[in-house]
Amino acid sequence: MKTLYLIAAVLGAVVPYVFFVDFLTGADTSLGAFASQLFATAPAGGFASDLFITSAVFWVWSYGEARRVGMRRWWAYVLVNLAVGLSCAFPLFLYVRAGREGTST
Repeated sequence: MKTLYLIAAVLGAVVPYVFFVDFLTGADTSLGAFASQLFATAPAGGFASDLFITSAVFWVWSYGEARRVGMRRWWAYVLVNLAVGLSCAFPLFLYVRAGREGTST
């Protein structure tokens, strides 16, 4: 499982940036334009809302889990979540946690 977590973290970093690069090469790359495009349609707003809520739950859960297994620098996963995305931060957290637990699950 540990290898799967690492592959998922890499894919979770690369795939979203394909879309972000498309946005960044557009005409208006302001934060306002980004925010308005997140909620431009009902499906996009649903996905964005789901991601924000899930990210908040991940922060709370990962804090407790990091303390439970003795992982240091928990805040680094929050930064990865904010800078790259949950699709990278969550599997990265699981990858590191699997190493801390001394298991391959």
